[in-house]
Amino acid sequence: MSQGRHFLQIPWPQPGAGSGAPRHGYAGHRPSQLRLCQAREGGIQGCQKIFKTAGPVIIFPSSGTGAWEAAIVNTLSPGDKVLMVETGHFATLWRQMAGRWAFEVDFMPGDWRHGADPAAIEARLAQDKAHAIKAVMVVHNETSTGVTSRVGDIRAAMDRVGHPALLLVDTISSLGSVDYRHDEWKVDVTVSCSQKRIHAASRASVSTPFPKKLAPPPRPTRCRARIGIGKRC
Repeated sequence: MSQGRHFLQIPWPQPGAGSGAPRHGYAGHRPSQLRLCQAREGGIQGCQKIFKTAGPVIIFPSSGTGAWEAAIVNTLSPGDKVLMVETGHFATLWRQMAGRWAFEVDFMPGDWRHGADPAAIEARLAQDKAHAIKAVMVVHNETSTGVTSRVGDIRAAMDRVGHPALLLVDTISSLGSVDYRHDEWKVDVTVSCSQKRIHAASRASVSTPFPKKLAPPPRPTRCRARIGIGKRC
């Protein structure tokens, strides 16, 4: 099926404070400067409010692509099977990254006009009696199309079939714009980045930690991630 013409509406609308930011010195993404960003103006606590989580938030120097990578290599091992949904260009790119890390990707086709279908995910997980699927990976709001997936409904679908897969969610273009509830929706890993709706310096990724699985499966056999959490990499 033709996906139509690709058209990305950026840059994002900027509030007054955001549009005035270029008058100030640029905050780099090197570690020493990033530590200052973390401490300044309650950055961590502010992120917790946006994610709607009581848990800690990790800020590290990378683009959103680095956040994608950190999410998968710190929770999964090469050869693990993951379930993903084609909701647009960036969902496809995340799928390609998972493939490069030697994950087995079950990629549910979509038309780029609708978010991930909770009923379809529920049906696929119900068929997985052996629990071979280790994670469900969803883009909350697809940057390339603007379609939004119902993460809360996806979690409810996973719970109905009692599937133990992790729920990994990309909120790179949605966090701060679209209602998102990390704790209430029982998301295992949420990733985002700073330069979208958060209106912060670019090239800083923010992520919830990997709460129930950070003392995880066996150490990956090929793990050379840019961002290693704990002692996994």
